[in-house]
Amino acid sequence: MIVRDRLAPWEVFLVVRGSVVPRIAPQIAAVAALSVLVVWAQQHGWFVLVPVAPIALSTIGAALSIFAAFRNAACYERWWEARKLMGLIVIEARSLVRLARCHITSDPRDDTAGRIASRSIAFGYLTRDLLRDKPSGDEGLHHLAEEERASIRAARNAPNRVLDAISRDIARGAADGRIAPQMVLALEERIAGLCHALTSLERIRATPMPFAYTLLLHRTAYLFCFLMPFGLAASAGWWTPLLTALVSYTFFGLDAMGEELGSPFVLSANCLPLDAIARALEISIRESMGETALPEAIKPERYFLA
Repeated sequence: MIVRDRLAPWEVFLVVRGSVVPRIAPQIAAVAALSVLVVWAQQHGWFVLVPVAPIALSTIGAALSIFAAFRNAACYERWWEARKLMGLIVIEARSLVRLARCHITSDPRDDTAGRIASRSIAFGYLTRDLLRDKPSGDEGLHHLAEEERASIRAARNAPNRVLDAISRDIARGAADGRIAPQMVLALEERIAGLCHALTSLERIRATPMPFAYTLLLHRTAYLFCFLMPFGLAASAGWWTPLLTALVSYTFFGLDAMGEELGSPFVLSANCLPLDAIARALEISIRESMGETALPEAIKPERYFLA
């Protein structure tokens, strides 16, 4: 995720980091090169092009713009929903740890509240690994007991296994009389909230944008941009390469931006900062448990926050 202050007017035209220009530069160059070739051939009499009425190109471009805007709105909705769900995980995990710390009777032989706090931290990191299709990493596993790390690492859904372990801890505490029945319900509601957020995030990860929807925009954008030089060469002359490059930047850029926003967990300039969110959750939980040796929050590197 790109994190920058407000850009100065002159910086708008120079910033590359975080933009889609590097990704779509080959397509823009291809359209501009085709435009140069078409204009040169037309002016040297290789063929005669009939000028296309501006209203025709404008109508097609407007229709394509509206369709691209609808698709990008749908992709942004996926991105924003995923961000809200990650925020919900932070809310529910903090609430779970607070309730456990304040309402579970302490026992020198069994630190249930401390174990729930450690597992909540692990849940954040393991959720990140699951969403990014990575093996469960040591950053989350080292918060778990040695004897359960192997089973969590081997699980297909490690975060869900962690929630199961927390529920078992609550059940044992209730059986021992250290957790009041009404607090068992409150704690389980927080776990249900974590489960809801996790399942919803898995739904977003496993359900991409409909392929036909994306393919239609790809085809239309490519056809429009690569046919545009033939419609402008006769009337625009050597302005054609510049005009087609600008239009191509708009349409190919919208297409590329939609792809990035539609895949919020894939590492890209516009991905969700899952590392930073998991680290922020760890810091807040450990601080609430009275720890002072806390890790540093993850900061952007070259404006990129992972």
